[in-house]
Amino acid sequence: MSQLDLARLQFAMTSIYHFLFVPVTIGLSLLTALLQTAWHRGGQAAYLRLTRFFGTLLVINVAVGVVTGLVQEFQFGMDWSGYSRTVGDVFGAPLAMEGLAAFFLESTFLGLWIFGWDKLSKRVHLATIWAVAAGSALSALFIMAANSWMQHPVGYKIDPSTGRPQLDDVWALFTNPVFLRGYLHVLLAALVTGSMVMLSVSAWHLRKALRDDKGHTEDKAAQAQDPSAPDAAKEAASGFRLSARLSLFILVPALMLNMLVGSELGVTEGKYQPMKIAAAEAQWETCQPCSFSLFQIGGGNNDQTPTQILEIPHLLSLLATNHWNGKVLGLNEVNSQYQQAYGPGDYVPNVFIQYWAMRVMAYLASLALLLGVWGLWLLRRERLTRSRWFLTAAVWAVVLPFLINTSGWLLTENGRQPWIVQGIQLTKNGVSPSVSTAEVAISIVAFFLLYAAMAVIAAVLMTRHTRKGTGPLHQDDQPAPEMTY
Repeated sequence: MSQLDLARLQFAMTSIYHFLFVPVTIGLSLLTALLQTAWHRGGQAAYLRLTRFFGTLLVINVAVGVVTGLVQEFQFGMDWSGYSRTVGDVFGAPLAMEGLAAFFLESTFLGLWIFGWDKLSKRVHLATIWAVAAGSALSALFIMAANSWMQHPVGYKIDPSTGRPQLDDVWALFTNPVFLRGYLHVLLAALVTGSMVMLSVSAWHLRKALRDDKGHTEDKAAQAQDPSAPDAAKEAASGFRLSARLSLFILVPALMLNMLVGSELGVTEGKYQPMKIAAAEAQWETCQPCSFSLFQIGGGNNDQTPTQILEIPHLLSLLATNHWNGKVLGLNEVNSQYQQAYGPGDYVPNVFIQYWAMRVMAYLASLALLLGVWGLWLLRRERLTRSRWFLTAAVWAVVLPFLINTSGWLLTENGRQPWIVQGIQLTKNGVSPSVSTAEVAISIVAFFLLYAAMAVIAAVLMTRHTRKGTGPLHQDDQPAPEMTY
């Protein structure tokens, strides 16, 4: 593999790993704030215990996420100095805003929330967790503004003396149509991720309580020795029933809305990045109207005649243009246009990755929505805590949002290739000329081992805390003055 291939592999590895934690932070911080708000208003001890329980999961997640995020910043100088040198005057502005404003807002108030349980008033302490949620969302705003500029550059001019783009309209960064839809798409994905994590953890405890309650009911001798055991199991389960209900109320609307936003984002990208949309459908020739294939065999970069299975007429036109008979440009035509505009070359991204990333994202999101609707139906019929099938499915469904998010980023970033900044700089021109192939390969191995160790540590910490539960609930329960690990 060349230096370019290894540099792309390394950045993809570290970016995907980092984004496993980002949506959990954004989504779980908001859900924790909602739980604490419920406790602040109603005074129920169950909401207090849930706040501290899910807040600890949030803290563990933030600790790992911060470390992995710092690596991203360093990589711009290590592997991508050509990119940083060319577009740093534009790309650096939102990154600086993120570091100086959003990150410090989030980290400062997270510290106040952790250590302020017995130091701050209930109202001020509640405000700190809402500030954490706002800071995490604001951090995503600046990062998405920078990334959206790479997808659709706006608000810049070319310096005639250096030939490099310079930012001359910062407001244009935050009114970029790709940013507006992309940022909302990320926020909703974070809500889905946080809700699914909360639902999965709650379902695990509800299933455990159901199993324990059944065991005590069948074992009359044990029940006679400890008659309070079934009541304790029900008491513990009642708290997680509240968190399961909250997660379902957030999960289903967020998924439905995000599907609509994602569809509109596809229309926007079809306007500014027609190659990305054509590759997502393996559409080599221009069509009008266009069918959507649910599944196909073949269709990679060396196969322009795939075997399409289960085609839905007009659906691709509707998704890509919002019109029943809309026209969708094919890969060959867009590639020809790019060659005329930018010179000879192959501007078609990896079609196989693009096609299946889109479908994995869409199909798994539909599966998650069905699970959420199932849960709401059980909740309405007051059978949620007794449905072993649903609780088991909800526990394992925790992997769905992470697969969905990863597929979405593959769709976004792979579809821009071979550009690192659409229409301005090719990816091959963004690598560091002073870094050798061997050095990149060694750093990949080092990062892999480091990240693997961090993954084990994070998994052990979160699993141990999850299994421990919230403990017994009492109406007069008050926060412990010391921090508990």
